[in-house]
Amino acid sequence: MDLLRHLRIFVVTAEELHFSRAAELLGMAQPPLSQAVRRLEKELGAELFDRSNRQVRLTAAGSVLYDEARALLVREERLRSLVRRAVDGDVGTLRAGVPEDTAAPVLHALLAACAERAPGLRVDLQEVSTQEQLRLLASGGLDVGLLHLPVDATGLVLGPEVAVELGVVLPRTSPLARLPEVALADLSGHDLVLCPRDAAPGWYDTTLDVCRGGGFVPGRVRHARNPEFLLGLVAAGQGVAFERGTAARKEPRVVWRPLAGRPLAQRVAGAWPVQGAHAGAGRFAGLAAEVLSSNGPATPRPPSTPGPVPRPWTVVYDPA
Repeated sequence: MDLLRHLRIFVVTAEELHFSRAAELLGMAQPPLSQAVRRLEKELGAELFDRSNRQVRLTAAGSVLYDEARALLVREERLRSLVRRAVDGDVGTLRAGVPEDTAAPVLHALLAACAERAPGLRVDLQEVSTQEQLRLLASGGLDVGLLHLPVDATGLVLGPEVAVELGVVLPRTSPLARLPEVALADLSGHDLVLCPRDAAPGWYDTTLDVCRGGGFVPGRVRHARNPEFLLGLVAAGQGVAFERGTAARKEPRVVWRPLAGRPLAQRVAGAWPVQGAHAGAGRFAGLAAEVLSSNGPATPRPPSTPGPVPRPWTVVYDPA
């Protein structure tokens, strides 16, 4: 009996609780799927599904097996990935994930720090959302990741945590741009540009909770994964955004201002698997924490004089 194959069939069936749908997802006919489940039940000496009612349900034994089988299949996928890397000679390469909104200056500083202080470490840097990093860390697709907290860190080791204070990015022509700092309540009536929730659910929910607590309920939440797209939406007057200031420096049509009372800090930490950890994972996480700490919020620009919306090329063209 191919136990792993039968466990895969069981897990999909347990998740669907519908034999026909499970068979369709697995690309097989329903009779062979039902036979495989029966054979697994006979092998284990327990009924896994309650078929007495019209709706299929897991039995107590089935629920226990489901949790264990999922964990076993994840470990199997990771084992296969590690062996493939060993065959390809890539065991020395550290596959590291970073959030999609990581600014270019931070990426440059991180890679430079790795090259200088860990010259023997080959880093394969990948742009991946926090939620996808968690999946890849569990399956063996990544060795280490930089995560926006909070997250469910089951099965992971968390490195040093860094809290990065965020300010607000505003259109340069906004009346709020004249202020040295902006309170959350001052943003009332504005839309908010934020990363999609599926990228980092914990951080997304935390951000909105802090906003509500400070008196800012966005009229609409617009989504942007890429810093350039986020700045473009703000520059076009489509909302305000929270950012550490590094990306905002590059866009002359927006300004960055600190938030009064510093209510919003983005918590970031490196994470790697408890089992089968890459030797360089902890080192990378430590360097990343140092880089994030040293690349602090931008110094606020002086209040701008109200005037017409600048054209995109005004930084290189000054009409006579």
